[in-house]
Amino acid sequence: MELLWRADDGPDDTPLVPGATHDVIVVGAGVTGLTTALMLVREGYDVAVVEAERIGALASGANTGKLSLLQGSVLSTLRRHHPASLARAYVEANRDGAQWLRDFAAEAGVPLSSRTAFSYAQSDAGASTIDDETAAAAEAGLPVRRVPAGADADLPFPFAAAVALDDQAALDPQRLLHALARAFLAAGGTLHTGARVTRVHAVPSPCIETDAGSMRADHIVLATGAAILDRGLYFAKTRGLRSYCVAFAYDGDVPDGLYLSVDGPTRSIRSVTPEDGPGDRAQLIVGGNGHPVGRVKSEQERVDDIVAWTREHFPGAEPVAHWSAQDYESHNLIPFVGALPRSLGRVRFATGYGKWGLSNGPAAALRLSAEIRRVPRRERPRWMSVIAHRLTVPADLGRGGVENIRVGWEAASGWLGAQRVPVPVPRPAEGEGVVASRGGQPVGVSTVDGVTRAVSAVCTHLGGVLSWNDAECTWDCPLHASRFTADGERIEGPALDDLPRLDDSSAPAVEGDPGVTRSRAQERR
Repeated sequence: MELLWRADDGPDDTPLVPGATHDVIVVGAGVTGLTTALMLVREGYDVAVVEAERIGALASGANTGKLSLLQGSVLSTLRRHHPASLARAYVEANRDGAQWLRDFAAEAGVPLSSRTAFSYAQSDAGASTIDDETAAAAEAGLPVRRVPAGADADLPFPFAAAVALDDQAALDPQRLLHALARAFLAAGGTLHTGARVTRVHAVPSPCIETDAGSMRADHIVLATGAAILDRGLYFAKTRGLRSYCVAFAYDGDVPDGLYLSVDGPTRSIRSVTPEDGPGDRAQLIVGGNGHPVGRVKSEQERVDDIVAWTREHFPGAEPVAHWSAQDYESHNLIPFVGALPRSLGRVRFATGYGKWGLSNGPAAALRLSAEIRRVPRRERPRWMSVIAHRLTVPADLGRGGVENIRVGWEAASGWLGAQRVPVPVPRPAEGEGVVASRGGQPVGVSTVDGVTRAVSAVCTHLGGVLSWNDAECTWDCPLHASRFTADGERIEGPALDDLPRLDDSSAPAVEGDPGVTRSRAQERR
């Protein structure tokens, strides 16, 4: 099913001219990329944005449209192992990012609605988390209030406790992104969509290679979710998470707030109005059921569970659209923002928003633009220095160690599992995929839109064996969250290359077939 948010084509872009030179090249036309580009072009810089797909093609255009400083249990989790100064800096960064976005929305005529945000506990066991989150948020300077069980929070089911924060916002993320792009172009920026960056170089001079040619700049900003340059090994310092959203048509009363549970299974709830989304199509969005990329048996089951839960609590609700998005979470919950190691300060990046990109993205842009413009440190907000010099504590190392052990397990089990299923395999049913072994190498066979395809099932980043995503018909890497279409074309993640083509002259991948359809990516080669 399609995404809920409006899918107009957005502003016109221009074809990429090979050999072009700019002051700054921003890779990625999501919230971080467009806000960074707009800030810099308004300061007189010659800026080009290069996007592989369309504006907001990934997480920025596929979220729930919540702009909130109350973010589940983030602050209490952060505060458990870090000083109050770091939690406060995180809140201040998000506050500045959210305020910049709200000011821009008012300037550009992007409507949003003011809402009260609630983090709530579904069970008594989660009530202590609410107490911790309330204390951490208040200590960090947020005017929160605790909501006891039985109080009116406008929810159609009981809850054990909640913490509330007024004057947060809901908006249509795609409308916002298109407004950012139009403002960027009006200020003199250059936008290239449909041009995929395949390589990034810092020396001898900063440049990018794309499938449409190369470009040079004094500065390069990677606003791509995962940094597509491995310097600093940030793919191993974050984990990729997917979560799901379903939009519903509903005739009953819908809750007015922005809701997120702090205990599992995660539930995110918000209503939709004409001011903050296409309220003529849907009146309710329910999300949740997040998980590390590629590490569940069935993604479709996660979507079905959200639908079943919503129909239980909102009788008569009917799904009209569903989607999922991917974001990256740092092991200590603070985003990584700044210059990549060994890039001589020429390549900058931002990642690790933990699904809160609508406020963290503009905050990252404020810091990136300040660094590129060489704003003196004494003139920058204090939170920039605090976050830049945060310490890694044992708990951060522990979370990172557990994650990397899991990565090692996934790497080993993926290869062992593939060997148990030799080719040829029965043709998969529509929307299904299977990993098999041909000559000791994992092969991915899937059927989508009536066409059966076979591609290498080995991720082109670090060789993890891919798993089939039955909700989105993609191949996902359980190691570091790279994703590929059924055809083998790269979608996102640290991988840069498409999946290699198969040699159909060897053993067939599907029973009864001498070969299977080659992908569009393979035919181009």
